[in-house]
Amino acid sequence: MDFGAILDTWEKRGPAGADDAAAWGKAGRIGIPPRAGGAWAQEKRRRLRNKKPDAQLDIHGKTRDEAWLELESFFGSSKEKGLEKLLVIHGKGNHSPGEAVLRRVVADFIERCPFAGESGKGKPASGGDGVTWVLLKEAAT
Repeated sequence: MDFGAILDTWEKRGPAGADDAAAWGKAGRIGIPPRAGGAWAQEKRRRLRNKKPDAQLDIHGKTRDEAWLELESFFGSSKEKGLEKLLVIHGKGNHSPGEAVLRRVVADFIERCPFAGESGKGKPASGGDGVTWVLLKEAAT
């Protein structure tokens, strides 16, 4: 199929948000996903949540400033490489008086990072409260 035919198919798919099985089947056969949103987007998020991280960063023993700089570098290079899921190992804060310092640094960084999307704590087998996974947002098209 040539590019013009692909564009024609794309335009004929229907209103934005069309994500039923017929739209997915038609678009999927030519390699074009249905428009973002709906069931397709939910399935993609589910897949990303369940996949192993593409890369990880361990910031144990770092100061707040050192951790922040490493997070900036790690997230920036990961985004440039097109990675989808990251894991940050910050520890549980057992040695911090009061609140877990590095966990808070990671949470603050994620809130401010323009391409950090959904995040959560790790599964018990992968570190539980001592790690945070992050899905990177796709570039806007």
